[in-house]
Amino acid sequence: MAQVLEFKLPDLGEGLTEAEIVRWLVEVGDVVAVDQPVVEVETAKAMVEVPCPYGGVVTARYGEEGTELPVGAPLLTVAVGSVEPVAGRDDSGGSTGGGAAESGTSGNVLVGYGTGAPVARRRRVRPTPVSAESSVPATGIEASARADAETYMAAGPTVAAAVASAPKSGVVEPQGPVAVISPLVRKLARQHGLDLRQIVGTGRDGLILRTDVESAVRAADEGAAAGTEPVTQPKAEPSVERIPLRGVRGAIADKLSRSRREIPDATCWVDADATELMAARAAMNAAGGAAAGPKVSVLALLARICTAALARFPELNSTVDADAGEIVRLAGVHLGFAAQTERGLVVPVVRDAHTRNAESIGEEIARLTGAARDGKLTPAQLTGGTFTLNNYGVFGVDGSTPIINHPEAAMLGVGRIMPKPWVYEGELAVRQVVQLSLTFDHRVCDGGTAGGFLRYVADCVEQPAVLLRTL
Repeated sequence: MAQVLEFKLPDLGEGLTEAEIVRWLVEVGDVVAVDQPVVEVETAKAMVEVPCPYGGVVTARYGEEGTELPVGAPLLTVAVGSVEPVAGRDDSGGSTGGGAAESGTSGNVLVGYGTGAPVARRRRVRPTPVSAESSVPATGIEASARADAETYMAAGPTVAAAVASAPKSGVVEPQGPVAVISPLVRKLARQHGLDLRQIVGTGRDGLILRTDVESAVRAADEGAAAGTEPVTQPKAEPSVERIPLRGVRGAIADKLSRSRREIPDATCWVDADATELMAARAAMNAAGGAAAGPKVSVLALLARICTAALARFPELNSTVDADAGEIVRLAGVHLGFAAQTERGLVVPVVRDAHTRNAESIGEEIARLTGAARDGKLTPAQLTGGTFTLNNYGVFGVDGSTPIINHPEAAMLGVGRIMPKPWVYEGELAVRQVVQLSLTFDHRVCDGGTAGGFLRYVADCVEQPAVLLRTL
């Protein structure tokens, strides 16, 4: 006899408390294997596939695509077959593997986090028995769950049932799985707006049959005919569009609001002549022979300048522990960079940027940017930054006062590089000019430190040879 188990949305890590259902990978009635991905969800960090720790028949799904569920909320229920031999069934027909195969469960919660077994192909349960000539015989838990599901489905049309509906007093909280196997029963209930948790099943072990739902429908129709007045729905304002603040947009709102509440930030800025930097980059990318290598981007050069500046001004590579009343200086530089994607603004992190040269940083930025555009970034690649570089010049703007990426202490903003009139060597000339801005947490340093950092960055932009001191 099958046991119906409930699988709840697991803790996806990194402090996430909810996730939005993007796409269901299984249907009600499908047979799933242990650790098979059953749903694709979107968190505030990334898109992940969630595997089910049970093997058996999917009996219910909770939430449509686009629904946001909190961690711990039910995702689906699975009818798991008994592992003990059933009377009249050939014991040699199933395998008796150990570990997760015997219990029908797994401790894994995410694909790629400890899952080693290959994912079995899902199959839909049919009301007719599986043919003996089937090329892929069902074994173990799958065979038991399939047999029990077929027994339940076959019993539905033949069992005579009395009218059974939920009691009108003493509302029962929706806890635990619903004893329903047939997807037809669920569909019928949905079509008539019935809550299956309020229907008492008359089948074996309280199984809800089609006749139970039909009886509840008749009872509801009789109640409506007795004079129930329809509820007037308020008309929505036609000129107002309400967009749920959730997912990536909600995470951005929460983080930026927290930064504004907790961090007393200040901003300083300076214009710099980037003509020599652009010339140095062109020379690097034009080099041939033994000096040839991957193309170096302007962002990679600016990132390398930032790591050199943070080595001179480590106060800005820190965070504030408000509870302990301490400034925490961080030894390594994990450099975040702002990237705009279809899902919204994300900040991938280049790990150990202080140990990399411009070429290595550029390759990592390109890899993370590609993953961001494809929606393949993991939560680990979006967290743990200690300093952020924001190149808003790609949007065609010159300056900005960015909000610090909490809990970091500073962010460097870079505007567009464009030709402007500039006094060079005592004469007016057209030069490539860029505006740099530094927003910093005034708790970790004073304006002199922040000004020194920004001036050093500007000097490296104007005279890239200054970087040779740190190479």
